[in-house]
Amino acid sequence: MGLRPQIAVYTGSFDPVTLGHLHIIERSAQLYEALIIGIGVNSAKQSLFDTEERLELLRRVTSHLPHVSIEAFDGLAVDFVRSVGAKVMVRGVRPLTDIAGEFTMMMANRQLDPDIETVFLMADEEFAHVSSSLIKQIAALGHGRSLERFVPVSVIEPLMEKMRATGSR
Repeated sequence: MGLRPQIAVYTGSFDPVTLGHLHIIERSAQLYEALIIGIGVNSAKQSLFDTEERLELLRRVTSHLPHVSIEAFDGLAVDFVRSVGAKVMVRGVRPLTDIAGEFTMMMANRQLDPDIETVFLMADEEFAHVSSSLIKQIAALGHGRSLERFVPVSVIEPLMEKMRATGSR
């Protein structure tokens, strides 16, 4: 039995960061001495928020968590985890919708680096249905106040501004 891992990494696109993401971040921050949030940059994927904006929004909503840091990366998540000296990758899982895909990703990651463990945290019931695509749909309809149930309050105005700027409304 080895030492307890000190660093964990939680990766995702966070486009935008949701209350579900934040809940996984807060829970993970209690389990590990340091939590690094890795914002995946996929140039082939069209993001609503650019990388700098996602970094800023995540810094804003995690400012109350002293042992959490945020970095952007491109390439494989397992390579990013290794590059920061971590051995644990945290994944948030929504019941039914995520399990098969996350299991497949975990098995691939084990082949790429068997020293990195994947830890799954089940989303709480109130966040089990929240997805970035659902949030974008609600925002596109102009329902800013409705978003308080899905995203941190400090994310609502930037999200609504972005939706207006892209003509998604």
